Amino acid sequence: MTGHNSLPRTRHEHLLRQVALHGSVSAADVAAELGVSQVTVRRDIVELEKSGKLARVHGGAIAVGAPAIPQAARTNVGVVVPGSVSHYPQIVRGMDAASHGVRTRVVLATSQYREDLEQRQVERLIEIGVVGIVFAPTMRNRTEAELAEWVSAIPVPVVFLERRLESTSLAVYDSARTDHERGAELAVEHLARLGHAAVGLALFDRTPTAPLVREGYRAAVARLGLDEAPSVALPKGEGDGDPLDAALVAFLEACRTAGTTAALVHTDVHAARLVELAMDRGIGVPDDLAVVAFDDDTAGLAMVPLTSVTPPGRDLGHEAMRILTERIAAPDRAASAARHITMLPRLTVRESCGASV
Repeated sequence: MTGHNSLPRTRHEHLLRQVALHGSVSAADVAAELGVSQVTVRRDIVELEKSGKLARVHGGAIAVGAPAIPQAARTNVGVVVPGSVSHYPQIVRGMDAASHGVRTRVVLATSQYREDLEQRQVERLIEIGVVGIVFAPTMRNRTEAELAEWVSAIPVPVVFLERRLESTSLAVYDSARTDHERGAELAVEHLARLGHAAVGLALFDRTPTAPLVREGYRAAVARLGLDEAPSVALPKGEGDGDPLDAALVAFLEACRTAGTTAALVHTDVHAARLVELAMDRGIGVPDDLAVVAFDDDTAGLAMVPLTSVTPPGRDLGHEAMRILTERIAAPDRAASAARHITMLPRLTVRESCGASV
């Protein structure tokens, strides 16, 4: 939401909703969330205080009847993600921003996609006294039944992050994830609207996101009646002359041979390398090959700025924190229905697809 579209009534409703949920609200956080100045938010707080709906304090507002001086942070919540680079930093930042209004501190740990390390990190977090955990479980060598058995022994509320888990034993837990399937569909639909009869797929296969991207891609191709196009699995890049370059070059040649003029490439790092290799071979992007990247961590910095499927990172983190804090506060957690939040990514259009920017 931008400042131009943030009407006073909308801002007032947002402030009151945050105070009702968390007991307090930060003017700085609300200004950032709504895209307005802190002066505007403080003016809104003054108006709401005059009407008796909240009480103004230094830096924001609290619920009417709450202590005049907000208490310092009192609780810790744990976050365990595979790594601190690429997809997850924006999500963690969203959680951290949401934590300020609920007097909570986020404690971050990484698992490096290792089940043993993940379990140890969760144990450490429990040992230091966290009251809830958000985590993206490693599923490479683990069944959902094994995960359910382990999680059932965790003594604090758990919210799963960025995983589509199918078993009913895991469905009883809260979750928040990006709708990666729909993101892939958005990309294919966009390329089809630009006139491409076929869309190739290059997919970094060793990630939990990859099967969902493939599912969305196939659904869009079938629904739109697009022609068959090259599809390849990509390895992780390790520098010049590595297997990734060979796989990307083979994909480029397959597209050229098949007459395919568009491609969806997961991830944006792989897509950026594809553009460089295409340039080396005289293949113009987007003139000869339109490219849409999946993920948007560094897509705008590529040789040709990449149109990308952009995950709702900060929003997702905010929702995960909201779900967790509500679960922690619930007097009878078992009686409350599990919440499964799925958030839609957006398509950020840049030069690589050939559309007007």
